Amino acid sequence: MKKKLTALALGAMLAAGPAMAELVVPSLSYRTGPYAANGIPFADGYADYFTLLNERDGGIGGEMIKIVECETGYNTEKGVECYEGTKGDSPMVYEPLSTGITYQLIPKVTADGIPMHTLGYGRTSAKNGAVFRNIFNYPANYWDGASVAIKHILDQEGGDLKGKKIALVYHNSAYGKEPIRTLEELAKKHGYELSLLPVDHPGQEQKSQWLQIRRERPDYVIMWGWGVMNQVAIQEAVNIRFPMDHFIGIWWSGSENDVLPAGDKADGYKALTFHNLGSDYPIYDDLKKYVVEGGKAAGAGDQLGTALYNRGMYAAMLAAEAIKTAQGLAGTSAITPAQMRDGMEALEITEEKMAGLGLPNFGPAFKVSCENHGGDGYAAVAQWDAKAGSWSLITDYMQSDQEVLAPLVEADSMAYAKENGITPGCN
Repeated sequence: MKKKLTALALGAMLAAGPAMAELVVPSLSYRTGPYAANGIPFADGYADYFTLLNERDGGIGGEMIKIVECETGYNTEKGVECYEGTKGDSPMVYEPLSTGITYQLIPKVTADGIPMHTLGYGRTSAKNGAVFRNIFNYPANYWDGASVAIKHILDQEGGDLKGKKIALVYHNSAYGKEPIRTLEELAKKHGYELSLLPVDHPGQEQKSQWLQIRRERPDYVIMWGWGVMNQVAIQEAVNIRFPMDHFIGIWWSGSENDVLPAGDKADGYKALTFHNLGSDYPIYDDLKKYVVEGGKAAGAGDQLGTALYNRGMYAAMLAAEAIKTAQGLAGTSAITPAQMRDGMEALEITEEKMAGLGLPNFGPAFKVSCENHGGDGYAAVAQWDAKAGSWSLITDYMQSDQEVLAPLVEADSMAYAKENGITPGCN
């Protein structure tokens, strides 16, 4: 009887045809812990975009996308565990959303032949694809962000920063330390005085740092924060009456979660961004129709149009376009991680392509190559309007100071190559 039932089951499976293939995309998310308020909207946007492609388009090139979400809690050890637990599924690309996890995964994904995308975070010198063959950090990196912040301050000060004081309030981690080298080099070039104020994880205690700011009275404060650290910093700035329009956060310090707790007093706070904001894009009609109204949203469906939801969606869009590029290069829809890497290295994002995807004027155009895994380093400045309850761009996209940054990327990447026995080169 058992043999008969097994035969019947096998026959039913064969009659139904072959199982539909899937392309696996892991999502190293954090919906719990002190950084959950920022991790949730990103994870929602990342998952919802792929769900849209599955529901509306039948996947990518006929291949359905399978999102495998693994909770890291923004903990490096858990992030590595998530990687080890999912790497056997032939994953297309990892997006760890953590500089600490990124540093640990760089040698692992390289050895395993799996690509990793660190969207505006991670190790900046991974921009040099001749050394970091499997790591991509387009469209901009932390050194770009630091440079664009200084460019904006230069614009505000008529092009002269001699004698000015700039303070960096930063998360005391690999993430927060990334911009220091660039800001120090730019200080030599422009003549400003830089002070460094680290904030320990998770960032709820900052009294001493802001007392120092009140005492030293810097002309501008730049912040490299994340999660609750941002909220606390903005409230502390309010408490000492620091002018909000002279307070500039990196793109991970520019979400609605960061400013809303301070209420109207956060008005005028600024943050960098490498993509546009809000939900006034055609793609949102499709997201509501195919994902939210169909009950397939990754979260509660209440994050659409927020800064970090947009960023997660943007990361997924870039991954999807790389999958399409890889499929075209390989001549097959069922691509491998190695073929995905090649697709990422051949990725080109144009305004025409973004408009066709329902995201017109959403971000700068860029082209990836072996020599350049990081894009062209364009970013803009956004400002919070407390009355309207929204962010808006107040500058055009501007390119970072490549004369300063290119030698830094070269030196750091070559030092890494020497330390790890890597012979740089492009095939």
